[in-house]
Amino acid sequence: MTMASFTRETTEALRLTDRINRIEPSATMMVVAEADKLRSQGIDVVDFGAGEPHFATPPHIKEAAIAAIQSNFTKYTAVAGTAELRDAIAHRHNVDFDSDYRREEVIASVGGKHAIFNALQVLVDHGDEVILPVPYWVSFKDIVRYAGGNCVLLATDESQGFRVTAEMVGRLITPRTKVIVLNSPSNPTGAVMNAEDMTEVVRLAHQRGIWVLSDECYVYLNYGKQKFSVGSLREFKERMLVLGSLSKTYAMTGWRLGYALAPAAVTSAMAKLQSQSTSNPTSIAQKAAIAALKGGQDCVEQMRREYIRLRDHVVEGLRSIPGVTCTLPEGAFYAYPNILSFLGRSGLKSASDLAGRLLREAHVATVPGEGFGTNDHIRISYATSKAELDRGLERMRKFLAAL
Repeated sequence: MTMASFTRETTEALRLTDRINRIEPSATMMVVAEADKLRSQGIDVVDFGAGEPHFATPPHIKEAAIAAIQSNFTKYTAVAGTAELRDAIAHRHNVDFDSDYRREEVIASVGGKHAIFNALQVLVDHGDEVILPVPYWVSFKDIVRYAGGNCVLLATDESQGFRVTAEMVGRLITPRTKVIVLNSPSNPTGAVMNAEDMTEVVRLAHQRGIWVLSDECYVYLNYGKQKFSVGSLREFKERMLVLGSLSKTYAMTGWRLGYALAPAAVTSAMAKLQSQSTSNPTSIAQKAAIAALKGGQDCVEQMRREYIRLRDHVVEGLRSIPGVTCTLPEGAFYAYPNILSFLGRSGLKSASDLAGRLLREAHVATVPGEGFGTNDHIRISYATSKAELDRGLERMRKFLAAL
């Protein structure tokens, strides 16, 4: 028996479910795995792939977790999180965005991705349509597919800063439209929707009885003068879900603590699903999250200012590479350079080809644009030191010049 026939027969014998076969592994996690594999071989890799802050979690947050352990706060909690944490989430959002959420309209989850997964599983049924602007965060498409829904992709214009407007959304609405996804600041582009556009999309959805799912995991990393959350649009909250995370705001990626703000019926349904999967977020992480939300917020602003400095540096560096163009990110910590001019050279047919060779030959990890719905970009995370950015940019410059 050949290896191919053995693999085929083994796969058929497993009879995996249709829903798991509808999705693909996360593109970003695949890049992280490949970079780790090279490092294990002793290769020096400049990592622009991972989407996480390079800052350490602030001391007062770590101290709260240590105190939780020492006081034996290590048991199960309520599935949706402790009352203290849910109140802290609601209060922080109210203070920062003038929203009006009660404890029963809040659920804490095992990271922002978990909140998004739970939300789409309780809202989207087989055949429902979800309007998803392109470029999109890698997991949205697969989470919708897992739920049995269909993504209706909304093309945006790079020359217009990947802008999304209510008029653009309105053209894609059908009787089967169930959810409109917004993500501002955006992963992967760093684009920020202005408050007027977001308000008009929410108003349109409310008029048509459609849900808006607003992924605001990077809302505190908005480089403009004023942060904006759709949660401030109180009159439309019955058709909105605001999804957030402490991961990027407080450099707490590994702590895995996210949340959703939504009508109580939705958070209740999400809690029911969560009760049959993860149960509560880690008790210790919940205490750390309370300290983050209720403590001083100077650390958030300090990190934001540093990201702006790094943003300016990496964009200047990318634009100095002949053949590379790059829009200016207005938030998050990603640049999304266009590498179309290099496709067709040296056998490169796609962004995946370029990113793969960039990793294997130049030892720079990036994420190819196909994972975000475009074919002529790569994503670069600039959440690293200026020195590391310079090392990676120089390797990219030499690699691309040799094509």
